Amino acid sequence: MIEVVNRQRKRKIESKQWVSIGEEMLEAIGKQGSSATIAFVSDAGIRKLNRQFRGIDKATDVLSFPAASDYMQLSEVNLGDIAISAEMAAAQAKENDLTFDGEIAQLILHGLLHLSGYDHETDNGEMNKLELRLRRKLRI
Repeated sequence: MIEVVNRQRKRKIESKQWVSIGEEMLEAIGKQGSSATIAFVSDAGIRKLNRQFRGIDKATDVLSFPAASDYMQLSEVNLGDIAISAEMAAAQAKENDLTFDGEIAQLILHGLLHLSGYDHETDNGEMNKLELRLRRKLRI
């Protein structure tokens, strides 16, 4: 189950669309039956989170906050939370000649992979390869 929360005002967010796409991504990753929350925030909001949790005082595009690994509720596993800067996503989409929705989809997939235990900073390219393969499979 995907929950979408919109905590910014600069971009219109279609929550139902991202719930559906997020659930499709969970299935593609092999995490169907799991849950995650996607929060759309402002640049200022993500900068605050980045400073608080990573000690980096600048805005970023996406942050992932894995849930405790031993948390279980019935048969559902809560993977954690993803924060996405809608402002940064819009700027990156323009930079990379993508649609806003295309950029958001890539950021959600990236965040869900992190919540699933992948880490591109330490895994010798394993996460990047999987992410590219899933982008093709999911057509994003």
